[in-house]
Amino acid sequence: MPDSPWPIIHAERRAILEDVRGLSAEQWATESLCPGWSVRDVFGHMAASARMTPTRFIGHFTAAGFKFNKMVATDIVSETSGSIPDQIAAFTGLLGATTSPPGPVDAMVGEAVVHSSDIRRPLRITRDYPVASVIRAADFYKSSNLLLGTKSRIAGITLKATDSDWTHGSGPEVNGPMLSLLLAMTGRKVALADLTGEGVAVLQSR
Repeated sequence: MPDSPWPIIHAERRAILEDVRGLSAEQWATESLCPGWSVRDVFGHMAASARMTPTRFIGHFTAAGFKFNKMVATDIVSETSGSIPDQIAAFTGLLGATTSPPGPVDAMVGEAVVHSSDIRRPLRITRDYPVASVIRAADFYKSSNLLLGTKSRIAGITLKATDSDWTHGSGPEVNGPMLSLLLAMTGRKVALADLTGEGVAVLQSR
């Protein structure tokens, strides 16, 4: 049985909390890697995800008319309605939470790693992510089309990490750092600049 994902998730929450504590108002308002979402919005979404339980998810999903994007947007508004210090305090209280929406808990590893990158990269904040944590997120997404369409996006290409021995797929190669592969797999086109190989054009087209 795989090790529990919660230590990874908790470590990434603590790391992103430390990185956002000193942000300026301008930095909080910076557009994240998620189109239409500011850095503050993504941080709010991470908090909403940390609060989520199967029962809470069903209630929020039903209230949103069974529209996932509407549910997420409503939750972000709720999380960002107060002051930034209030938002940071609320997130601090969720650092050790072990609740999640319905579905595999490993999806929360992807939430923690990818969304923290959505915040850091536009702000030019770097983190030396544990490679094993990034691999675990990639191993979840590679076989899933849930929400992000990753399985279809990477079909027919070979992904090959240059900083670990991780590879996946067959076809034209895409080579690069593990984190950049993960971001590209999940639709963050900015990460394509970090990658090389004939398969990059395929990812670009998708």
